[in-house]
Amino acid sequence: MVGILNYGLGNVRAILNIYRRANIDAEIVSTPAELQSAERIILPGVGAFDWAMTRLNESGMRGVLDAAVHGEGKPVLGICVGMQILARRSEEGMLPGLGWIDGEVKRFDGGEANPPLQLPHMGWNDVGPQEESILFAGMRNPRFYFLHSYYFSTARADNILAVTDYGARYASAVRHGRIFGVQFHPEKSHEWGIQLLKNFCQV
Repeated sequence: MVGILNYGLGNVRAILNIYRRANIDAEIVSTPAELQSAERIILPGVGAFDWAMTRLNESGMRGVLDAAVHGEGKPVLGICVGMQILARRSEEGMLPGLGWIDGEVKRFDGGEANPPLQLPHMGWNDVGPQEESILFAGMRNPRFYFLHSYYFSTARADNILAVTDYGARYASAVRHGRIFGVQFHPEKSHEWGIQLLKNFCQV
C-alpha cells in the first residue's frame, strides 16, 4: 500500500485519485498506526519550509516516519516542499529539516538573470534525468508543472537525479538510496506525473 502522508499540507486527494484510477492500492494516512502499515510513503507539501516542519513535527507521525525510512528502508517520495524538507536546512526558515539528503534549500537569485527571473517559478518546464532511474522509466522528454521560489542545492552531485533550467540549472529531482524528492507537482503534470507516481510503486 502507498501511504500518502496527511499532515495538513499538499494535494493528498489529487494523488490518491491518480492511484485509484490506476487500480493501485493507496490510502491517505493521518495517524502513526496508519503510516506504519504503508509499504511506500509519499510526503507532499506546499507553502513555507518552517510551517511544513512544524506541521510534520506536531502530527505525531515524525517518529514512525523516521523509523519507516531509516529502520525499515521503506521508499519515500517527497513532493515540492515535501522534497525541500528532506534537506538539512532552508534559507526560507530557521527550523532544521529532516536531513535525509545532504544539502540545503536556497532562494532563486532572480535579479542575477538577464532578463530577471519571475518568481515564483510557475508553470511547465523540462526535466532532464541525469541517470537511469525507475522513477523516470518510460518517459521521453518529460515536462512537469512547477510552483516554487526555492530550490534544493545538493552537497553531493551523485544525489542529483534530474535537472531543470530556470536561469541556471538546478536539481529538480534528488535521491539517496530509496529516498526520492521531486520539486515539481506530479499530481498536476498529466501523463508524465501519472507515470512517475506509478513508477514509484516499482521502487
